[in-house]
Amino acid sequence: MKKMILVVFSVLLLISIVAAGCSSSSNSVAIYTAFPEQEVVMYIEQFEEETGIEVKFVRLSAGETLARIKAEKSNPQASVWFGGPSDTFVAAANDDLLEAYQPEGVSEIPEQFRDAKKVWTPIYVGALGFASNTEWLEKEGIEPPQSWADLLKPEYQGNVTMAHPASSGTAYSVYATLVQLKGEQEALDYFLQLDGNIRQYTKSGSAPAKQAGFGETGVGLSFAHDILKPKHEGYPITLSFPSDGTGYEVGAVALIKGAPSEQTENAQKFIDWAISKQAQDLYAESGSFRLPVNPEAKVPEGAVKLSDLSVIDYDAVWAGENRDDLLDKFESYVVGKEAVVE
Repeated sequence: MKKMILVVFSVLLLISIVAAGCSSSSNSVAIYTAFPEQEVVMYIEQFEEETGIEVKFVRLSAGETLARIKAEKSNPQASVWFGGPSDTFVAAANDDLLEAYQPEGVSEIPEQFRDAKKVWTPIYVGALGFASNTEWLEKEGIEPPQSWADLLKPEYQGNVTMAHPASSGTAYSVYATLVQLKGEQEALDYFLQLDGNIRQYTKSGSAPAKQAGFGETGVGLSFAHDILKPKHEGYPITLSFPSDGTGYEVGAVALIKGAPSEQTENAQKFIDWAISKQAQDLYAESGSFRLPVNPEAKVPEGAVKLSDLSVIDYDAVWAGENRDDLLDKFESYVVGKEAVVE
């Protein structure tokens, strides 16, 4: 009898182990995000409250996320890439790093922002701009820059900060914008000349705006939403845009290919939630000034619409497909990644 009980217990234990190993579901999802940490926490807490799904996240710049996903291609450690310019998602899709997924309701998003190949999903948009420290402008007696050419003037020497295009999706968007405006060689010549006025190359694309607010640099190049946030927090920042044309990002979210299968359903729920009205209304509540792509969502008061600016017809697909080649040329002709200050 004792032997029979032992056998039954062993069988039940084996069944429980097999069941756990074959479990097709989980109560958590792991994500990489390019949103600033203090901002993304609000979004994640809201998703967790609405769904009961726990989110584990790592904050990386868009360029770092792309590099991490490439390095983990044979053994992905996260299921969702949340935030960052779509040209880096295009580059990832071309390297077969993303799993195609389109959430219900994506057809309601304006077509101009959607992925024609239906791999990634748009979640916000925002234009590139200049963040100038107001006190520095007054001290120097100069006006905020109104064009890309203004940044090359002698009065800006040592007082322009931008992220490095290899690590930052924001800076890569700046670079790709200038290439699309001027042509490749003229753009490289521009950045080589601008390098003489650069105070610092940062790793993060939002850092130059913050540095301008702190008075650590005269002018920072960032997306408008990353400039408006510290400006409305009371930092002395003047926002201006290049009148000769500026680029913009379509922020995106996507599934990472080969991610843990037990997280797939939760990862899809996260993307479904990310384009919902209630999720995109949070851009107004978080003070991020991102422009939602869901037509029903609230536009943050004070946000700058693309229709109010001289924006170029930014080709994110071209930018993504040519990313590696353009970055090689930037590093060999202008400055390498070793210039990045953490």
